[in-house]
Amino acid sequence: MGDVLGQAVELLRGQLDSPWLWGIVFVVAGLDALLPFMPSETTVVLVAVLLGADLPRLATLAAVAAAGALCGDCLSHAIGRRGGPRLIARLLRGERGGRRYAWARDAVARHATLLVVAARFLPGGRVAVCLSTGGLRFPLRRFVLLDAAGASLWAVTSTAIGAIGGAGFAEEPVKGMLLAFALALVVVAGVEGGRRIRASRPSRVR
Repeated sequence: MGDVLGQAVELLRGQLDSPWLWGIVFVVAGLDALLPFMPSETTVVLVAVLLGADLPRLATLAAVAAAGALCGDCLSHAIGRRGGPRLIARLLRGERGGRRYAWARDAVARHATLLVVAARFLPGGRVAVCLSTGGLRFPLRRFVLLDAAGASLWAVTSTAIGAIGGAGFAEEPVKGMLLAFALALVVVAGVEGGRRIRASRPSRVR
């Protein structure tokens, strides 16, 4: 684990002064909406750790990551809208994918606003929600506005988590990354815990 992080640190450290860095962040953040294995959050957090206290570049990082995430989500939503439930079922084939789509479809019908904003903080939630909102013909303008808010919140949170890790271990970026990962897990656990509590309320619509 440490060796992998060390290699990632050295790879991105060499790109910190290159304009290609922002292209990498944008593309990875966008593709994560279609390819869940893309390390979008890891990339943003790691770059933020390496940038440390450089506030202008941290702000640029958050803006680029948010823009990439929004573009990727809109593309995923468009695929769902154009292909409909049949294509979505094919893209999310398998028992786990089917459960994610069924969950997202039901949740969109009940509380879409919160879901679109918070989906990227839930494991596997981003892809399922973007595709299902498209397949269910969720209003495009409303989706874009809500997703822009969610993408911005995600980008700022990830950047802030990385910056905290970088500030705590300015000379040891690998340790900074480990601290940032721990903070990110706390955030995800909090969001997931809140979702489970909300879902378990007897008054929810079935």
